[in-house]
Amino acid sequence: MEVLAERLSHLDTQVEGAIRVIMFYDTLMRRRVDLPALARASAGLAECVTGVRLDDTGRVIRMSPYGRDADAPPGTASTTVPIVLDDEEIGAVWLERPGGPRTLDEVLLDRLAIAAAAVVERYGPARTTMADPALVELVISADSDDAARARALRLLGFAAEARVGVVAVRSATPLDRIGGLVCPAQLVKAAVLADVGVLLATRIDRTRFPSGVRAGIGTATRPDRSWHEARTALRFTTDRQPVLHHDDLGALALLAHVPADALRSNTDVAAVGRLAGSADDLETLDVFCAAGSLRRAADLLHLHHSSVARRIEQIGKALGLDLTEPTGLTRARLALAGWRLLDAAG
Repeated sequence: MEVLAERLSHLDTQVEGAIRVIMFYDTLMRRRVDLPALARASAGLAECVTGVRLDDTGRVIRMSPYGRDADAPPGTASTTVPIVLDDEEIGAVWLERPGGPRTLDEVLLDRLAIAAAAVVERYGPARTTMADPALVELVISADSDDAARARALRLLGFAAEARVGVVAVRSATPLDRIGGLVCPAQLVKAAVLADVGVLLATRIDRTRFPSGVRAGIGTATRPDRSWHEARTALRFTTDRQPVLHHDDLGALALLAHVPADALRSNTDVAAVGRLAGSADDLETLDVFCAAGSLRRAADLLHLHHSSVARRIEQIGKALGLDLTEPTGLTRARLALAGWRLLDAAG
């Protein structure tokens, strides 16, 4: 490289400068520097404030050409280049050069962006980077052996001892955005398999799922079992309960193992299916089954309890059940859950 630089320097001083910039970053990468050191060295080379930003964590590093954090308020970027990892933009690097860009600024930032992506990949992948679906499938497949699963997790950036949970998602919201919201400051990998989104993470904040998202969260320690639980929980989600842990289901999870034909032929499930033609009746039954009392259901529906009582009486007649009795209410809950499973499958 040095010999080539010497030869080219006689032809074009700009080419010589570009090669020296490339050699500068090659040396930094061989020394395995971290992001602050990379930004500090770049600011010294550029002789102006240099910035690095990672979108997933919001981390911003600004270094002055004197080797210290830049104290002055952020100025206007004279040149900006995105940081790209796994074909996804994960941040940006820039120069704050007074008077506008110089000849080699673009070359410098291109190399800085490549180096920053390599540092992120080495010390922890971008936390919301969409993953290779084949690797994610290896992690969650029941047919994968332990060695293949461990290798796939390692390639995805998870530590060998990490307990990785699985979330099954249905949403129009981009999956990587959901991952960034529910796994703040945590490693998360996302992929779409068939028509279901998959999130792999060591920690999930169920309160941070955006509206319009349906999600089932597995709780098993093995990712393949957690995936099975997550899919089961997803089938039970509703507009009222769009996010469910598998543990929230309790004994209801057993219904997921009942054959669909057996559910369809059940008279209680069939009656709920007929009732589903009325959105108001279905919502009233859903809320009443969850609340367990007329007054509580009236509060949730924002109706007078006498109005809810009349609705429940009419719904009970349509179902052939006395919903004010424990047995009738239990049958209605099971039938409603069974109908949801059929509806989800359909």
